[in-house]
Amino acid sequence: EKPAPCQQGCANCGDIRGWIAAVAQRHKTGRRREDAYADAWRLITQVNPFPATLGRICPHPCENHCNRAELDEPLAINALERFLGDYAIETGLPLTSLDDAPREQWIGVVGAGPSGLSFAYQMARRGYRVTVYDARKKAGGMLRYGVPDYRLPQAVLDAEIEKITELGVELQLDTCVGRDVSLAELRERHDCLYIALGAQSGVGLNVPGANGPSVVKATEFLDNVNRGQRIATGDRVVVVGGGNSAVDAARCARRHGAEVTILYRRSLEDMPAARWEIQEAVEEGVQLMLHAAIVRIERAADGRITRLVVQHMQAGTPDSSGRAHPEPVPESEFFMPADTVIAAISQRPSLKGFESLRQDHGWLITDDSGAADDNVWVGGDVAGPGIAGEAIVQGRLTAEQLHARFSGEALDACHQTQDSAIGSGHIRLASKSPANAVIENHLPGRERVALGMVEVKQTISEAQFLAEVERCFSCGSCFGCEQCYMYCTTNCFTRVEEPQPGMYFTLNLESCRECGKCIEVCPCGFIEPA
Repeated sequence: EKPAPCQQGCANCGDIRGWIAAVAQRHKTGRRREDAYADAWRLITQVNPFPATLGRICPHPCENHCNRAELDEPLAINALERFLGDYAIETGLPLTSLDDAPREQWIGVVGAGPSGLSFAYQMARRGYRVTVYDARKKAGGMLRYGVPDYRLPQAVLDAEIEKITELGVELQLDTCVGRDVSLAELRERHDCLYIALGAQSGVGLNVPGANGPSVVKATEFLDNVNRGQRIATGDRVVVVGGGNSAVDAARCARRHGAEVTILYRRSLEDMPAARWEIQEAVEEGVQLMLHAAIVRIERAADGRITRLVVQHMQAGTPDSSGRAHPEPVPESEFFMPADTVIAAISQRPSLKGFESLRQDHGWLITDDSGAADDNVWVGGDVAGPGIAGEAIVQGRLTAEQLHARFSGEALDACHQTQDSAIGSGHIRLASKSPANAVIENHLPGRERVALGMVEVKQTISEAQFLAEVERCFSCGSCFGCEQCYMYCTTNCFTRVEEPQPGMYFTLNLESCRECGKCIEVCPCGFIEPA
C-alpha cells in the first residue's frame, strides 16, 4: 500500500481513500449500502468530528492533489464528506468511544471552537472526563460566530456539537477566564489544560480617521450578523482585506442591502480567500477594487464618514510571504464614497486572564510539543491563524500525545506519511471512462442575496454521491478489479475469503514467473516490482 495524494494534501491527514473505498467497494466486500455509509463516516470521524461542517467550509486542499485531474476533474471529496456528515445527522449515527473504562484524569479545555472541541472529543472517546469552558453563550467559536449561515447553518453545527457532548463532554458556557474563573483555579482543578481560545479579535485600520463611528472590524460585524443583530451599514460599504473574513463580511453586507466594494492592496491571485468564495461574491454583486489602499478616512463635523481617500498600489519586491510587497503609486490618490468601512486585515487572540503564560506580541508561545507551561497545552488560532481543519488536527494530535503520556500506550500514528504519494504516472487513467466531478447545486447570485442567509449550496443527492465515489482510482491500494487474477497464467493470486477494501488477494511469489503482466494491468499502481 502506498500513500494516496489526497491524503497527503489533507490538513487532518484523514484516510480519504479508505472512507471512499468503504462505499465504492461495498459490493465486493458484501456490505449493505447503509452499513458502508456508517463505515465511511466512522473512518472520517476518527480524526474529524465535524464532517458536515468541514464539508461546507473547508477549502479542500486534498482535491488539488487528486490524480483524477490528469484525466478530467479531481474527485469532489468535499461534497462526498458533506453528504456523509448530513447522512449521519439525519440518521442519528453516534460518535464512538475507543475505551469505555473511565480514566482518573480530569481534563480542562478553554475555548469551545473547532480545536478545543476536537481535543475534547478525542480525550472523551478515550475515557477521560472533559470539561470545556467558553465565554460565549453557545459553543462553536469562529465556526458559529465567524462563518455566516449561508455557508454553515447553525443547525448543522449544533447537531455535530451535540454528538460530541453525547460522549460525555461537559460544556460550561458563559464562563470567562479572568472574570468568572482564574487560570490558576483551572490549573488547580484539572490534571491538564488545553488552551484553544482562537483569534476572535480583529485588528483595526491604522489610518487617519479610522477611530470613529461606522468603522468596524470584520470579526465584530460577522459576530453581530450571526447573532441575528440588526446591522445598519448605510448604502455604501467598503471592506478592506482579501481573506475569507473580508469576503464573508462583504457578502453579508450585500444581504443587508448595501452596495459593497472589497478594497485589496494586492492582485486577485494574491488574495488569500478561496477562489470560489470570491467568485460567488462577484456573482452577488460585490465589486473588487484591486491594487488599492485607504490613505485616510474623511468625516463631517458630526463624525459621519463623508469619503475615503484611496491610492493605487503597485507590486514591489517579494516579502516574507513570497508575495510582492505592495507599494504606493506616486500621485495616484482619488476619492471614494462610503458610509461604512469594515476592516478585515488580520485577527488576534484576546489573552486577558492568561498573563501568566509566555507571550510574544499577543500570541501564546509554546515548545515544539505545543506545551505553554507545565500541564498546559495550546492549539488552534491562539498559537497562529489557520483554517478550521488545521485547528481540528492540532486538537487531535495534542489529545493523542497526552493520552500516550497518561496511559503509557504508544502514540497513535497519523495516517499521513512522509513517503512520496503515488503519482498519476503510476495510475492507468484509461481504466476509467472520463466523467466530470459532481457539482453541488447553487442558488443564482441575485436569488442568494434576496434570500438573505439561506444556505447557498445544496448537499448532493445519494445518486450523485454513489456515482462520484466510483470515480476514485483508489491510488496505491487494491480495489479488487481482478485484473491481476485474470491475467496471471501461473495462479499466483488467491482470493481472500473475507475481502476488505485494499485486501482481496494473497500472492504466492514461489509460483511467479516474473512476466510482469499483473504490474502492467494494475489500474491503481498497487502492484510494483520488488
